[in-house]
Amino acid sequence: MEKKNQFEQRMIDILNAGALNLALAVGYRLSIFDAMAEFEHPVTAKVIADRAGVTPRYVTEWLAVMATGRIVEISKAPTGETLYLLPPEHGAFLTRSAGNANLGVYAQEIPLLTSCAMDAVAQGFTTGKGVPFSQYPDFQAFMAELSNAKHQQVLISKFLPTVDNGLLVPRLERGIEVLDLGCGEGVALNLMAKAFPNSRFTGVDNFGAALEKARADAAGLGLGNVDYVAEDAANPVIGERFRRKFDYVTAFDAIHDQTRPLEALQNVRAILAPGGIFSMVDIDAATDPVENMDHPMAPFLYTVSLMHCMPVGLNQNGAALGMMWGREKALSMLRQAGFDRIEVLSMDHDSFNLHFLARGDEL
Repeated sequence: MEKKNQFEQRMIDILNAGALNLALAVGYRLSIFDAMAEFEHPVTAKVIADRAGVTPRYVTEWLAVMATGRIVEISKAPTGETLYLLPPEHGAFLTRSAGNANLGVYAQEIPLLTSCAMDAVAQGFTTGKGVPFSQYPDFQAFMAELSNAKHQQVLISKFLPTVDNGLLVPRLERGIEVLDLGCGEGVALNLMAKAFPNSRFTGVDNFGAALEKARADAAGLGLGNVDYVAEDAANPVIGERFRRKFDYVTAFDAIHDQTRPLEALQNVRAILAPGGIFSMVDIDAATDPVENMDHPMAPFLYTVSLMHCMPVGLNQNGAALGMMWGREKALSMLRQAGFDRIEVLSMDHDSFNLHFLARGDEL
């Protein structure tokens, strides 16, 4: 009976946390947390609504969720008015100014995936079919914004200076050939092209709308050292067209979504020049779920994978790696693709991912 009662409480906690996730997403999207962070003392719902540019009645109901969920503090003024305060130690994880500590932004993922793909994923359970990339326009836009913000913050200042024990940046300054696989809207590539004008940069992606934005942004920045190619990363034409051309290849959280990830990695191996290196940044997890029981965000990450990464990778009878394909499978596939010199590196600025640094042929 005790175990039954314990699980009953666990279910209550799950339902409450799920509801809080949805309400957090609404508050984050409307910048209500950012508005509340401007107040050092408790204020009324109307004051918060006015500062956030939303209506008081909706904010009052939302604040009730936040207060009972212990996200904001609630109190009474001597006049009897209800007052609310976002504690600074909570705002440090919920506002846009929180930088890398911002967890509030991730509250949007599950609600977005529910609206985009709940029915399609449920159908996939019975049909065994994947879900096309086109099913996720809102989620893809959100993830691009999230990824782009991360690149803006850390790519040039923190990530690249660590690659190859600091040897990559001098090479970029002198001038090398670089390719980004799954480049999306080209934020990472355009940042690198601007920072290292002596090097040349190529982006590969099969999502036309993203490439259009990448090219437009590059033109707006006046970049003449970057090109974009519309192609599937796994298409053999990539390996043939660019054989042994690139000194540095990157793939930022891109491989686990590929329908043919092994072929994409084999292409990377083929296009690396002698002495070239490959940075694959992907999820920090184990391949076996048993080994992820103590992962602090395993349920969240597996759910994102269930609702997006796995069905997208399953589309057209793909490999369906899923986001949590894990370190062991990643290493195995890199070796299968022909890499025999691989380092697995943690990153101080990115606790979600690992940096798999693989080397091509020696000079």
